[in-house]
Amino acid sequence: MLGFDYTPSSVNIDFSFFGGAEEVPPWLRPLAFKKGQQQPHSDVSSASMSASSSVASSSSQRSSSPSSRSASPDITDADSVVAAPILEKSDSSASTSGAGAPWLPQLLPVKQDQQDFLWLLTEEPHRTRRQAILKAHPEIKSLMGREPLTKWIAMGVVATQLAAATAMWYWQIHPFDWRFLLTAYVVGGTANQNIFLAIHEITHNLAFKGIRANKALAIGVNTVIGVPYAMMFKQYHIEHHKHLGEDGIDTDMPTRFELLCLNHVLGKAFFATFQIFFYALRPGFIKTQRLTVWHVLNIAFQFAFNAALVQTMGWTPLVYLLFSSFFAGSLHPCAAHFIAEHYLFGGIAQETWSYYGPLNILAYNVGYHNEHHDFPSVPWTRLPDLKRMAPEFYDCLPSHKSWPMVTVQFILGTDCGLWARIKRKAKGTVSADKGDVQGHELKEGLVDEKIKSQ
Repeated sequence: MLGFDYTPSSVNIDFSFFGGAEEVPPWLRPLAFKKGQQQPHSDVSSASMSASSSVASSSSQRSSSPSSRSASPDITDADSVVAAPILEKSDSSASTSGAGAPWLPQLLPVKQDQQDFLWLLTEEPHRTRRQAILKAHPEIKSLMGREPLTKWIAMGVVATQLAAATAMWYWQIHPFDWRFLLTAYVVGGTANQNIFLAIHEITHNLAFKGIRANKALAIGVNTVIGVPYAMMFKQYHIEHHKHLGEDGIDTDMPTRFELLCLNHVLGKAFFATFQIFFYALRPGFIKTQRLTVWHVLNIAFQFAFNAALVQTMGWTPLVYLLFSSFFAGSLHPCAAHFIAEHYLFGGIAQETWSYYGPLNILAYNVGYHNEHHDFPSVPWTRLPDLKRMAPEFYDCLPSHKSWPMVTVQFILGTDCGLWARIKRKAKGTVSADKGDVQGHELKEGLVDEKIKSQ
């Protein structure tokens, strides 16, 4: 529609790493030619261009143990997608792109069925890539640890939001006044998106050394969101890392009901506009949590704060904070990261996408999302250093050039929708407190469990 087809302008991809435009699946060649990349990259000139052998090689490197193949028709086997060529090792030193070639995304040989997700049996790529990067660059361990700057920025943003909310009350600006709405969108939406992502950083215990101190900070900065969610988010987000794409565990994944009901332009526009409600309500339908003392503290503190705000200045400041949270998860430039991070674009079966543009400065570098999933113990200020220290693993991966264009492409494009996500059969659960600084190194007891044929 309107030119937003299977040639997304939001995607930055170098098809020369895949052997050039002539080597990609025929239906993707217009995108490759549009990017002006007809010749293979020099580092892949000796690579095998056989799709079957490439997939086999990719699967063997992505899984620590082989998974039995399922005959179930609703699961897409790894052999049904075309993998990027895997470099053959030579006697000379590894080329810049060679080390990262096993983690190049697969290219779909045909357009994905928009009535279902892309089901795979392969393991998510981050665990094995993390191991390879640490083997090649052990100095990356020096980037791990806390970032004290996070708490000061977060508290500064909280103060800014409280000042803006107070100003709305002081000048008696009505919630439906254009000045109120504009401030809530520009200032409030940006600020509360920043707080969302501050809580994301704190969830990984990267603000303080102790888990309790991080939880207390998350509850404190949660106040300007208007709704208590920090402690719920912690459990769900750690499971998102440990069980990326697993059905019934990763609540970042759309449900099949969402897919079937919103599988058109208007439906996608509705989802992008009200996605904050989908992320807030979806977990309750997929996987409920057992309430802990910290959940109760989060709820009690939030309602006490809200009550004090209303009692002191009336409803206007609280309405401002709630409007800010809505705009932060709606059609806001920074909100596009929700879609940009894990949806598939342009027939490229890449599970996690990064964005390296200027909006990262407002969002704790959450655009460095491949880097974050590979090393969740590296704080936001050091993610650019991580990419610079291991360029051979990241420079070859497709990325997004623009968050706002991601939203436009998602709504109008035929290459993306609620169906454009990779799913796997569930394997298990994980404790939220294992999201500590070294949480990514904890053993996953069920990660190598084989998925039995049905």
